[in-house]
Amino acid sequence: MGQSLVIIPTYNESSNISKILEATMNATRDFHVLVVDDGSPDGTAGLVRNKMEKYPNRIFLEERQGKLGLGTAYIKGFKWGLANGYQYIFEMDADFSHNPEDLIRLHKVVHSGKSDVAVGSRYVKGGKVVNWPFLRLFLSYGASLYVRIITWMPVKDPTAGFICYHRKVLERLDLDNIKFIGYAFQIEMKYKARIKGFSISEIPITFTDRIEGSSKMSKAIVREAIFGVIKLKWLRITGKL
Repeated sequence: MGQSLVIIPTYNESSNISKILEATMNATRDFHVLVVDDGSPDGTAGLVRNKMEKYPNRIFLEERQGKLGLGTAYIKGFKWGLANGYQYIFEMDADFSHNPEDLIRLHKVVHSGKSDVAVGSRYVKGGKVVNWPFLRLFLSYGASLYVRIITWMPVKDPTAGFICYHRKVLERLDLDNIKFIGYAFQIEMKYKARIKGFSISEIPITFTDRIEGSSKMSKAIVREAIFGVIKLKWLRITGKL
């Protein structure tokens, strides 16, 4: 096995998955990819299997029955990566909102020992968002500010989902006790890593809104993020976290 694993969760990403896998294979020749597919009815898993034949022992697939959520997909991927000996484990979306070429930049920060976690950030100097209307950008930035105020966590893009973890971080976290599944999952992971004393760096990236496929955003995911942040802070105050 190689040292670096990129986890890509999918649900109905047939319009993107072949292209993102090709781009990742070309950008990161020493990296492996694990796709965790939630039973996509559009044939996403079949397209992944086609790429597995082209890139044997570099692309892997875990299939689940039904749409079980982003957070649980990543947890499954983390456990798979740890069990297979990877030192650097990444989160990345399938829709090209994250540029596979930036994986090298995130890896460099963690591999060099500068930080234990590297976050591809939209909201640090040099980062930007492309193709978002003003209102959506305003709400996203406001949500990030809200998280920072409640948690006191000095991460400017706490809901970011483009991340490199050193394996020691995931080994120390109780992955079975990560409760949230949407944007709150991303916040919970960073918050608990910081509580454990791990260092987090933010690397500026250009985040591009998806061109193909459909967003997985829902009102339930937004509610989870709003109230989940308060719950995390309360558990910390009461000594239960």
